[in-house]
Amino acid sequence: MTHFHPLSIKKIERITPNAITIAFTIPASLKADFNYKPGQYITIKKILNGTELRRSYSICSAPSSGELVVSVKKMRDGTFSRYANNELKEGEVLEVHPPEGRFVFEPNDANIVNMAAFAAGSGITPIMAIMKSFLEQKKGHFALVYGNQSVTETMFFDEINQLKKAYPERLHLYFTFSRAQEGDSLFGRIEKSTANFVLKNKLKDISFDAYYLCGPEGMIDTVTETLVANQVPKEKIKTELFTSSTPEAKPQQPHEGKTLVKVVVDDETFEFGMDKKQRVLDAVLGQKIDAPYSCQGGICSSCLLYTSD
Repeated sequence: MTHFHPLSIKKIERITPNAITIAFTIPASLKADFNYKPGQYITIKKILNGTELRRSYSICSAPSSGELVVSVKKMRDGTFSRYANNELKEGEVLEVHPPEGRFVFEPNDANIVNMAAFAAGSGITPIMAIMKSFLEQKKGHFALVYGNQSVTETMFFDEINQLKKAYPERLHLYFTFSRAQEGDSLFGRIEKSTANFVLKNKLKDISFDAYYLCGPEGMIDTVTETLVANQVPKEKIKTELFTSSTPEAKPQQPHEGKTLVKVVVDDETFEFGMDKKQRVLDAVLGQKIDAPYSCQGGICSSCLLYTSD
């Protein structure tokens, strides 16, 4: 049911001290399988130290490039991200699932003339594909508010500035740094005041038809609330979560006992008991059911499982 394909790594490029891009070679026989829309992601499967890992990474290249490129930022406790940044080599083969995801931009959407995007950290990855595709195929304005700690840790910093040179009148760029003050950049995190400053002050004469938000949950919630407060219809706001809140940020009551679970996968129904402390996906995989999943963290939403007590 879940089909992974062996793809060779064509090129690895370091874009920050803690992030790389990985370009894959797509065989002619798999071209159709790996067609993608701007904003989609792929899932990489790798066995490390005897454990199968699956990690989802957004595609940062534009479909028009003919390339399939993702970025991987090294996380402090990240098993695969540390392996990729420290050990992965060009020519190696990884198991890759075809593109999926609903955080997409449709270039032929006549309702979108101008677009605004808010990204923080590695949340820039799908925005890169969306921004490049928009600028190539649309004639309207694109505004990017992009938050990081510093220039050094800003993924695609040079590439974004090259896009600004290529589209000086249409690309409106606002870097914001929380630990550095750099030239014309904004200082601090992306907050309510940041969104209002850009949209109601700097770009007050531009009416935006779509808003794409990608990054940590706190940033997404803040910007969404600000947009809604400014009478932006929710259907114009698309979001993609890159990290969820920590348990400390949103404490939950512990669950005790067992529960009956009914899972439907490919029209086949499975019923079994599970511990209420366990995640449904983990319980399903423990039953050897071939459920679709990517991140095992509840962020990518590729596993839409239904349960009943």
